[in-house]
Amino acid sequence: MKLWVVLCLALLWVELQNGDCQQVKRRKDVGENRIRPGGKRVKMRHPKLKDAGGKGQSLLTQVLDKGRFLRLGQTTTLTPGRTMELRCKGNSIGWSYPTYLDTFNDSRLSIKQSDKYSQLILTSPSAADTGPYSCWVVVCDGTECEKDHDRTHVSYIYFTDKDNLFVPSAIHFEIVYLRPDRPAVVPCRVTDPEAVVSLHREVPPEEIPSNDTLVTYDPTKGFILQNPSLELQGVFYCKAVTTRGTPQISTKYQLLYVEVPSGPPFVSLESSPESVRGGDNVNVTCTVLGEPEVDISFIWMYPGQDHRPVHIHNSWRLVNRGLSHTTRVSQSVMTIEDMETIDFGSYICKAKNQHGETIVATNISSN
Repeated sequence: MKLWVVLCLALLWVELQNGDCQQVKRRKDVGENRIRPGGKRVKMRHPKLKDAGGKGQSLLTQVLDKGRFLRLGQTTTLTPGRTMELRCKGNSIGWSYPTYLDTFNDSRLSIKQSDKYSQLILTSPSAADTGPYSCWVVVCDGTECEKDHDRTHVSYIYFTDKDNLFVPSAIHFEIVYLRPDRPAVVPCRVTDPEAVVSLHREVPPEEIPSNDTLVTYDPTKGFILQNPSLELQGVFYCKAVTTRGTPQISTKYQLLYVEVPSGPPFVSLESSPESVRGGDNVNVTCTVLGEPEVDISFIWMYPGQDHRPVHIHNSWRLVNRGLSHTTRVSQSVMTIEDMETIDFGSYICKAKNQHGETIVATNISSN
């Protein structure tokens, strides 16, 4: 009897020992409820994953074969001829791309918006399509919408073509204006970012050395002239070469030095002949001297307006003034035939450019 009691106590002691060991070895699984002092139960919080489309991360992707996607970096090199499909996440997306695709209303380009993303497709891309492609989220407040600059993504895409190292241009002889107060750009962009490019003057023949300060080269822009001077006037071209081919020459660039301050138009107004009588023909000329590439618009007000027919002819040309400074002369000429009493009075010309407008007047009276 005593032996049986001893055996039962021994078995009970072994079971208790096994239970204690299991309690000691047992670990809490990650994420399981834990008990804090005070008897309150709390749940472990897992760190949240960052949104893949957050600030600083690109939403711009290229669609590859078999449903694969490639997130685009600051620059991308693609092969011409193969259809390019880009996507940008969001239910309201804006796009930008090389401007000439809009200028010529190119049918190769199409953009479609779905619920979750916008899609840009360019079929049969060529070297001329090299340039920046970007997308951004459009944020609207009622009827007013604007670009979200924190969610704007851009990639400069090279369509590398061994036969076209330079991005083709519709203009075979371009004008570059040099100003002493701002950098100038000779826009010989390349389709291969590894091409070695140099800048050359045609007459006298010489290479313009590039450095890190006065003359630099950016394959997405061209040669940047930091402090243009009068000595850089003339005809220039760029030369490019790669390890795989022969050198190629760009289009030619006419560099013209400009020393006309930016601002509202500088206008003069005169009539011819100076002495006018009834029945004469009269020309009233409104002349503006200004920056070569700045367009001028003219508006006329005159005595016989809406009652007498007149002829108005607008034109402009580039001229050299002073020490070969290039200036644009814009003119609007109003012709009044067979002057009548109603035609005598004040003739007003309003000239307007992107900086402002100037109004001048002259009076035509009968002798």
